[in-house]
Amino acid sequence: MAYWLFKSEPNTWSWDDQVAKGDAGEEWDGVRNYMARNNMREMKLGDLGFFYHSVKETRIVGIVEVCKEIHPDSTTDDPRWECVDIRAVAPMPEPVTLQQIKAEPKLAEMALVKFSRLSVQPVTAAEWKLVCKMGGYKG
Repeated sequence: MAYWLFKSEPNTWSWDDQVAKGDAGEEWDGVRNYMARNNMREMKLGDLGFFYHSVKETRIVGIVEVCKEIHPDSTTDDPRWECVDIRAVAPMPEPVTLQQIKAEPKLAEMALVKFSRLSVQPVTAAEWKLVCKMGGYKG
């Protein structure tokens, strides 16, 4: 299993919007960055991810699961752009802020710290475990 982080502006697509989609999940569409798209190409069914509210909140608010592997993005006719579908698994009991992540030396190499603008990022197993502990998630 691999781990990921999905960033969204909460006024565009929030954790509550994601939860409302239920087990069917929703396309993680609209990504127009090659590195982010390539990260989605690596995803497999059952991979887990952090759901991150960007811009004003800058915090991890939930856990999601890849429920459909890479396929054409339905929001464009351009074949270069693909996406996966994700479904909400659980809220993060205590949201983990970007400030907390930056303050933790063990997370200094995390993509969220080093590539802050990338909308879909890999997360290492060690980073996953530590952030889950910070947020009180025991899943």
